[in-house]
Amino acid sequence: MAERFDAIVLGAGAAGLMCAGVAGQRGRRVLVVDHGDRPGRKILISGGGRCNFTNLGTTPERFLSANPHFARSALARYTPADFLALVERHDIAWHEKTLGQLFCDGSARQIVDMLIAECPGDMVELALGHRIADVDHADGVYRVRIADRIATAPALVIATGGPSIPKIGGTGLAYDLARRFGLKVVEPRPALVPLTLSGADLLFRSLAGVSAPVEVRHADTSFREAALFTHRGLSGPAILQISSYWRHGDTLAVDFLPGRAAGWLTDAKRATPRATIARLLAAALPDRLAAALAERLALSGEIANLTDTALDTAERTLAAWRFRPSGTEGFAKAEVTVGGVSTADLSSRTMAATSVPGLYVIGEAVDVTGWLGGYNFQWAWASGWAAGQAL
Repeated sequence: MAERFDAIVLGAGAAGLMCAGVAGQRGRRVLVVDHGDRPGRKILISGGGRCNFTNLGTTPERFLSANPHFARSALARYTPADFLALVERHDIAWHEKTLGQLFCDGSARQIVDMLIAECPGDMVELALGHRIADVDHADGVYRVRIADRIATAPALVIATGGPSIPKIGGTGLAYDLARRFGLKVVEPRPALVPLTLSGADLLFRSLAGVSAPVEVRHADTSFREAALFTHRGLSGPAILQISSYWRHGDTLAVDFLPGRAAGWLTDAKRATPRATIARLLAAALPDRLAAALAERLALSGEIANLTDTALDTAERTLAAWRFRPSGTEGFAKAEVTVGGVSTADLSSRTMAATSVPGLYVIGEAVDVTGWLGGYNFQWAWASGWAAGQAL
């Protein structure tokens, strides 16, 4: 015999738990279903186990979507300050790192425990470790079969995330369900992911493990943070950020000395004529990187013996070193997914499907992707809150 609920939430991640807690506190009886045996698995591994749970700099402009205005409503109605107030009500100590990133002083487990505690025990049931066998919709009722149970509800919330990090359960289930109900899906691709190099760029493989602050640019978008050379290509915060914008075949420009005034090399020629390019670079960059860049510039000897034109060319090359990545390390290494269920089919206020009564899509499953640094969690909280208020 089917068990009746007011809403069934598929996915016990950040967005799903937030939604269930808000709806439960509003008197809705909610069933949360997840094929994993633990809730909030991505929360637990985030921020080195301390969970970068939001970012004080959250604005709609720091999110990617086919409709850049879609996230505006939910983000305005549930802000980082709102989530921080919740964290403080639960006496969770926190600290701010660079660029507005907020982390737990202790463990990410505190955030998961907080979200569970926010779910009223008499209103919200967690069904963990159960694969969803079937989902259908008829006569205004959603019917979900898990193992030997059948649950029904007038509302269904898709909060199963995207295919990023499959080792902790990431799948494309949200897209399969969306298409089944007639919703469009924007092509999903890995985001916040290391990039791979090939061809001439493989020479940089010898720098694996070397990191340096850089500015990386793609079209009109740039990030000034650290880049890390790996055995396969490029990683580090700056690269992860730009990867969300990168498309196969695109070229990236890396400024290895961001902030340097034009003419700094010719100025150095006047001030320290016996210096070499390698020595000048080593004053600002790790030795191995400085040596590699100097070698590729093919300018040896004292800079007094180099023409101003050659130095100007070297300066411009260092400010926009071109890399053409061969690809990414894929969903296995991607922190999130760009693309997802089209926002054209959803209400920006409630996250409800505009053509399918009672259907909601939230969190990473939606075509809204934030920058690195707590933005994607803030989207999970905001979109989960919006749906929970509407159930």
